[in-house]
Amino acid sequence: MKFSREIDADDPLRLFDRWMAEAQESEPNDPNAAALATATAKGRPSVRMVLAKRVGEHRFCFFTNVGSEKGRDLAENPRAALCFHWKTLRRQVRVEGPASELDARAVDTYFHSRSRASQIGASVSEQSRVLGSREELEERIRRFRETHTGQIPRPEFWRGFHIHEERIEFWISGVDRLHDRFLFTRKDGAWERYRLYP
Repeated sequence: MKFSREIDADDPLRLFDRWMAEAQESEPNDPNAAALATATAKGRPSVRMVLAKRVGEHRFCFFTNVGSEKGRDLAENPRAALCFHWKTLRRQVRVEGPASELDARAVDTYFHSRSRASQIGASVSEQSRVLGSREELEERIRRFRETHTGQIPRPEFWRGFHIHEERIEFWISGVDRLHDRFLFTRKDGAWERYRLYP
């Protein structure tokens, strides 16, 4: 497959949409998986994989228990970064910016679009906390199922975040590590584009 060494876009969000559509055709699993980086107020970094979701016009959203490590980081330091890597396409996209919570209606809608089992798991998990055993988790799930036979209410602690994209970098793999990198930065409501050294 021949890979383009240039990009033909001035709007990074539309370019991201195009790359994501191509990734959905080529990647065998979870093309919307991305590494999410956060940091504490003192600068201790942490990274983990999440499934990035689009909510309305917001491309870079994710959902979590706010008691989790990433939730606690964002409460202290509301900035984050995502990195998508599509190995088959030999591409990456990096996104950076401040993060804010999605409105409750959007979070409710997404929560109830998930499978019932996923809703139950989110409801009983004290995400990132110490768990005594797998059996303890499975017992909590069993008890929750017995007491919740109707619609499962979204837990108050389960919320969504949106990264307000300030910097978006598109990376194309190159021979001999001579990669092509294009950085978009938002300034006064408009996007500026730069080509970067590998």
